[in-house]
Amino acid sequence: MEQFIVSARKYRPQAFESVVGQRHITDTLLKSVASDHLAQALLFCGPRGVGKTTCARILAKVINGDANLTEEELALNIFELDAASNNSVDDIRRLIDQVRFAPQTGKFKVYIIDEVHMLSQQAFNAFLKTLEEPPAHAIFILATTEKHKIIPTILSRCQIFDFKRITVDDIAGHLAFVAEKEGVKAEPEALHMIAEKADGALRDALSLFDRMVSFSGSELTYNQVVEVLDILDYNYFFRSIDLAAGVNYPDLLLLYNEVLEKGFNGHEFVVGMAKHFRDLLVAREPRTVELLEVGPAIKQRYLEQSAATSTRFLLHGLKVFNELDGQYKASSQPRILVELGLLKLVEFISQEKKKSQPSVAPKAEGTDQYLPDTLPKRGNTPAPPAPAPATQPAPAPVTPAAVPTPAPAPVATETPSTAPAPQTAPSVHNTVSDSNLPEETAVPETPSVAPPPEASPAAAFDLPKEGRRRRTTGKKKGGLSLTAMMEEMASENEPTKPTAESGESDIPAAAEGPQNVYTEHELKLALEEYTNQRHVKTAIRSMLQAQVPKILDKNTLEITVDNNIQQGYFNDEQKELVPWLRKKLNNFALRFEVKMAENVQTKKLYLPEEKFKHMVEKNPNLLYLREKLNTDLE
Repeated sequence: MEQFIVSARKYRPQAFESVVGQRHITDTLLKSVASDHLAQALLFCGPRGVGKTTCARILAKVINGDANLTEEELALNIFELDAASNNSVDDIRRLIDQVRFAPQTGKFKVYIIDEVHMLSQQAFNAFLKTLEEPPAHAIFILATTEKHKIIPTILSRCQIFDFKRITVDDIAGHLAFVAEKEGVKAEPEALHMIAEKADGALRDALSLFDRMVSFSGSELTYNQVVEVLDILDYNYFFRSIDLAAGVNYPDLLLLYNEVLEKGFNGHEFVVGMAKHFRDLLVAREPRTVELLEVGPAIKQRYLEQSAATSTRFLLHGLKVFNELDGQYKASSQPRILVELGLLKLVEFISQEKKKSQPSVAPKAEGTDQYLPDTLPKRGNTPAPPAPAPATQPAPAPVTPAAVPTPAPAPVATETPSTAPAPQTAPSVHNTVSDSNLPEETAVPETPSVAPPPEASPAAAFDLPKEGRRRRTTGKKKGGLSLTAMMEEMASENEPTKPTAESGESDIPAAAEGPQNVYTEHELKLALEEYTNQRHVKTAIRSMLQAQVPKILDKNTLEITVDNNIQQGYFNDEQKELVPWLRKKLNNFALRFEVKMAENVQTKKLYLPEEKFKHMVEKNPNLLYLREKLNTDLE
């Protein structure tokens, strides 16, 4: 059996042109060597597996490339030191002793110190002078993955080169090159999945590739990579979005249960869902599609699903799972936390579908079924009569001959008489109430028929007009006073004063829409934003700034007012405040309950007897003490 050489060593670049994904560094080093501008101390820093040591070895060969040396002669001028195992002061002292000697062949001696951040503080201090003023034939190349652990005095003496993570496309392209050299037929999606799993490290990607080739042989498929490398498949995320868009929460919860049964951690699913929502947002715009680091087939699926979903849903999902990512580790019930996030997606889609449907006015449900049998049902009650005719009593039957006889002139002549004839009163009533003339024609007769002040009912009884009206209309028999009738007509023409009930009727009713739950902080911010508007009255602004309404439930707020005037102001303001809050808090059933503050009047005590009585109520022993001492209160 032959010794197997891993792909990371077998296909290690031997020239700067073969280095993958670090073009900005290789070009700089080549131009520095060509123009003799190469520093004597270089620091290569970056993540693991991105080519730091490889570039250091290539640079060591390129420096002495003009000397036409063989591989063995070049190796004599290259010294590698692992600082992880040679991190003491003695190791650095031995290195300094070697630096003093000039190279036997070639022009430069190159010292490569890998993992230089592992040196001790004393070793760094011992290395400072030599690193600042090295011999002309010595070049130091330091490599590290943790630049922040190197002391600033070392950093200031080095020319720093920052290596970046290799992109997924570059890694996948290099893996395709290696697969072709090895005679392995690999699917592009499989290579992209390996590249994504490597997290920007080409050496890790080559190690995973060797592992997969050992398992699959000469053919490498996407399903094999997902199974062997224990990767959460893209299909789970695509199916989750489809189930949420279809408002199918039972299958969505079963899908998450399937993920857990396969041994995956719930946090991996949360992170994967957040990344999936991000990729769907990226796929919505043609200019950002290139940010997708996936294979061609997976990219096409992203384009199709992003076109079938709305941007609001994608932003909502990204926000939900980004919050779950921070809450997962601190949660005592992580599974319920993730399931709640999935249900939020379903709820959002459900609310969006309700908004898109045509709004239909809700049909009021009857309450007759809740009434006892002794009370009449609302559905059986007749419709109320018109307001104006309902206040007038039914006139007495009049003979047909009496209808055409009355005229305006006789009515005016009978006005001064103190008691009109009974037979003419019905005719006058019929003339005023039963005629088809509009009310404007009847009003001019008022001055001619006005009663004297002493005959007015208000002079005998100090009653409001409404009470006099009920008193007058309550008569069933006998003659009808023309004075009372005219007062009734005048009261009907007067505008009605607004009452508390009429003010409450202007409050907006609950509308169709979402009824989201909000916090007291969100309510406070919404009220502050509302009160900053210029049209808000000063009284309302002061009331809302002085108190935050109490949240009784998600649809009901309670606010306390001091008096009826403040209540009237607030009822008028609800016409604009309630719709604004419903839209701001996304709760279209929100309403206010106004509560009147209780004024507790405390009785002040002035006289000594009152003060003593108050004290005795709290401590009865004072009465016994006064009797024993026989003292006066003054």
